[in-house]
Amino acid sequence: MTGFDDQHLDKTFAALADPTRRAILQRLAEGDASVNELAEPFNISLPAISRHLRVLTEAGLLERRREGKYRPCRLDGRALAQAATWINTYRQFWGDQFDRLERFLDAADPTEETKKP
Repeated sequence: MTGFDDQHLDKTFAALADPTRRAILQRLAEGDASVNELAEPFNISLPAISRHLRVLTEAGLLERRREGKYRPCRLDGRALAQAATWINTYRQFWGDQFDRLERFLDAADPTEETKKP
């Protein structure tokens, strides 16, 4: 058990795998936006944008609310924070592995071909 909700991480990483969805999140990092505002820079239909927004919402990366007729979308950073924590767990592991490799290589006697001039 890793202490992480694997199903939630799967949804987060699947959502982040698409460049359009990453661009939407990047735009939302600047502030709330409507569906039309989010769709503006893309050459795809509004239904396609809505599908991307649904994937982001289901992954917990986006929240939508209603303010009268205006339905702004807002970045929800909690899922990103959980994904970053998961990644950092492995970053520490690989950092330790590379440190051990470096110590091993430093202690090894280099061959003639690998000696520096």
